Amino acid sequence: MTPEPTKLNAFPIFMRVEGRPVVIVGSGEEALAKARLLAQSSARITILAEKPEPTLTAWAAMNGVTLLSPYESALLQGAVLVFAATGKEDADRAVVEDARALSIPVNAVDRPELCDFFTPALVNRAPVAVAVGTEGAGPVLAQIIRSRIEQMLSPSLGQLALLAASYREAVEQHVTRGAACRRYWRSFFTGSPARSVEAGNQERAAWAAERLLQTQGVEEGHVALVGAGPGAEDLLTLRAQRLLMEADVIVHDALVPEAVIAMGRRDAERIAAGKRKGCHSKTQDEINALLVRLAREGKRVVRLKSGDPLIFGRAGEELAALREAGVSYEVVPGVTAAFAAAADFELSLTLRGVASSLVFTTGHDLKGGPLPDWARLAIDGATVAVYMGRSSAAEVAGRLQKAGLSPDTAVAVVENASLVNRRLFHGTLSDLPALASRTDIPGPVLTIIGDAVAGANFTRSVPLATQNIFSPEAEKHER
Repeated sequence: MTPEPTKLNAFPIFMRVEGRPVVIVGSGEEALAKARLLAQSSARITILAEKPEPTLTAWAAMNGVTLLSPYESALLQGAVLVFAATGKEDADRAVVEDARALSIPVNAVDRPELCDFFTPALVNRAPVAVAVGTEGAGPVLAQIIRSRIEQMLSPSLGQLALLAASYREAVEQHVTRGAACRRYWRSFFTGSPARSVEAGNQERAAWAAERLLQTQGVEEGHVALVGAGPGAEDLLTLRAQRLLMEADVIVHDALVPEAVIAMGRRDAERIAAGKRKGCHSKTQDEINALLVRLAREGKRVVRLKSGDPLIFGRAGEELAALREAGVSYEVVPGVTAAFAAAADFELSLTLRGVASSLVFTTGHDLKGGPLPDWARLAIDGATVAVYMGRSSAAEVAGRLQKAGLSPDTAVAVVENASLVNRRLFHGTLSDLPALASRTDIPGPVLTIIGDAVAGANFTRSVPLATQNIFSPEAEKHER
């Protein structure tokens, strides 16, 4: 037997308060917190306080809020809402009784049994607002839910909503009702007008909205080159997450974990385009052609790249192909592996007084040929982050030492940076050749070289010269 659905005891509404009086009664932190919340609206706020605390007085003066003392029930007259925030039950109860005698809805802070209405946790993207309420049962839960919703909504959503309001009449006149109208507004809120507003280009957004009127909401495709971060899904940026939820197609690299790809729409098409050592599923030219074709089909595409797309991600070739084809695109940065590896070691990459510059390179840069110009920076104290350098570790170490870098220079190595199965190793430049022979390290490796490495936390790492491998499970037992 299906259980009866639970019914709300408090029905959510949005009350008009523009220019209307709202009264808060209280002198301390509770009153100030409520005043700050109400200040997000256009209500005319009055605070009634017996002995206002200095912070409340200062805030009221700074925000043009009327502060009156002492409290008198007659001062509630004409208010559309009243908040009892004295911090004292007897005083709050008296305010509640006074407000009800005047037929004014009243809220007593942290006293749900006295409330006519409840103040929700508010996500403010004016004129868009999301209110989360628990009928006073769990204010902390409401705040947790609010923070998650904040992550989902672009900070520019309010501006986009205002632009949409200005086009409502034009859409009714020029766009066919039904499917075409729905298509228009979907393209408006997720397509080029939305991207232009997010970029701060209102003129371009208006142009895009006009173009959508002409095409009945049909829009060309768009490609976003998105940094997936080093692996941990909670290191994905909020913008990257929003784009994944909007994507029709996700074209991802081999190093992007399934947990990150799964953050996209469930019905989004997924295409693997990974290029790992010895295993290329697609050539770069094929990937370029794929992105152009999908965009020309009107698809919203996320090209998901490990780390940051602009660091050893061959983004330049893909961007050039999109530009040449006239395809709309954007780039969303991600946390690069060097930063994640440094965080795993609690290592400052630019340690004051030791290293004031940072070099990103691949192990292949030191494989044969002339020594790169940045090698001199390493000798002068720069911190060097070497990507994809396990197989070339011996040559990297040998050539840097030959160039003059001390064999005692500190080295930190991380496999699977940021992930729970990461493994940490430490040693010196003279130990680095041992990395090349470690067939027991199959995951992506990031090597950091420089004097700044000496300031890292080595309590969770093992020497490169040993075969004892750090694992998260071993760390749990040690704790």
